[in-house]
Amino acid sequence: MGKIGKMFNKSFFTFLIVLFIFIIDIFTKTYALNNLLPYNPKAVTGFLNFTLAFNHGAAFSLLSEAGGWQRWFFIAFSIVVIIIIIYILKKENFSEYIPFSFVLAGAIGNLYDRIYYGYVIDFIEFYYKDFFWPIFNVADIAISVGIILLLYNMFSKDIKK
Repeated sequence: MGKIGKMFNKSFFTFLIVLFIFIIDIFTKTYALNNLLPYNPKAVTGFLNFTLAFNHGAAFSLLSEAGGWQRWFFIAFSIVVIIIIIYILKKENFSEYIPFSFVLAGAIGNLYDRIYYGYVIDFIEFYYKDFFWPIFNVADIAISVGIILLLYNMFSKDIKK
């Protein structure tokens, strides 16, 4: 397969990954908005609740009480990150497009929320006894999986050397 074919395949699969994750993210957030009451846990299992929450900050609600300016900061930050990832994905000999596609999809999903709603919709809540993990969403999962894959690739290359 020639250079153009490889580039097309990478771009096509990147697009499919981003689109698939974005659609699942939007669908699940819409479901949460339409079927859950804010901050009222709905038990799914003995360790998982669906709890609708609105995150005005970043990860772990960082800066959520900052007074409103953080919305615009996180929108701008997300746009910069998305542009950087797209630039990285456009690089010719880049093989880690799958992890970056996951991060890109999650960033786009949460950016959509910030622009459309003014906050990020979260609804997945894991817990064990009295310990509750911060509530998150599908976009957050995609970002986390992408970062874990990038770290794995980075450290596995170091081990092979």
